[in-house]
Amino acid sequence: MKLDGFGIFVEDMSVMVRFYRDVLGFDIKEDENATNVYLEKDGTLFLLYRRSDFEKMTNRGFHYAKDINGHYEIALSVENYDAVDLAFRDVVSKGATPVMEPNTEPWGQRTCYIADPEGNLIEIGSFNQ
Repeated sequence: MKLDGFGIFVEDMSVMVRFYRDVLGFDIKEDENATNVYLEKDGTLFLLYRRSDFEKMTNRGFHYAKDINGHYEIALSVENYDAVDLAFRDVVSKGATPVMEPNTEPWGQRTCYIADPEGNLIEIGSFNQ
């Protein structure tokens, strides 16, 4: 098997589409009220799938984390340390929830964390000074 991409199950499709498109700059062409939204970011398939539609399709209910959760992260890289700080300030000013301000870790990565409107963690980082 080959990894093809990943998806997240969302409660409010229009809010999540606007966040990933307008705050993070993902190229999304589908309507904000689509059942599922496919996009490709830097060669990786990314999917937003409405929870209620997925439950209807599978004919079963699921449990979802609330608030900021640590089930997984979406990792985004930028060109250097300064770009980490700039990206953090930019996305927070556009409405991202700050989780961890930029910090240089012992392993040499400058990284920070934000959360999307449904609490999914997003890392922005770089190993290049």
